[in-house]
Amino acid sequence: MHFLSEDLEKYIDNNSELEPELLQELTRETHLKVIQPRMITGHYQGRVLSLLSKIISPLTILEIGTYTGYSALCLAEGLGPNGCLHTIDVNEELHDIQRQYFDRSSYGDSIIQHTGNAIEIIPKISEVFDLVFIDAEKKSYDAYFEVVMTKVKPGSIILSDNVLWSGKVVEPLKRSDKATEALLKYNQKLKDDPRVETVILPVRDGLTLSRVL
Repeated sequence: MHFLSEDLEKYIDNNSELEPELLQELTRETHLKVIQPRMITGHYQGRVLSLLSKIISPLTILEIGTYTGYSALCLAEGLGPNGCLHTIDVNEELHDIQRQYFDRSSYGDSIIQHTGNAIEIIPKISEVFDLVFIDAEKKSYDAYFEVVMTKVKPGSIILSDNVLWSGKVVEPLKRSDKATEALLKYNQKLKDDPRVETVILPVRDGLTLSRVL
């Protein structure tokens, strides 16, 4: 679902920071070679992630859901000196394309890839994270959030993607639609959770920004 007209979306793109050439190449290759290319972050949201990361200047970033690596590269643009980004994806078939573009960027040495179940991997990572981006299996968002809360500190920022879910969050809920049901519960949870303060940003498919208290 497009929440804005196509003309307005083009206007926003044209009046925001330019998309880096490397990310343009990654977008093209993703559309040519990878299933469900619409999952890629894209120009506008990528620049939002980049700018948020630059404002926060994190030393440690955690990403849950790498896909082909676009969002990881955007988030890495804000890494502080000697910072690191851990990114986790369940699909090992995407590992090589991720690594190819990570290594072509200036952040390759700072990006650590993990393949497997994020809920099992995160407790084994020693870092406490300044910035977290959750963009994986929607039915597991609550579980991701809870394990992430053991790896953050006051002032850490947690971003959650796709929280408007193509507008389904305001449509009658179908009994079989477990992803939308999970997101409805997750959105309400973050609003009510005393451990964080939260706003939903109408960026692309909805981006929640939560600050750990």
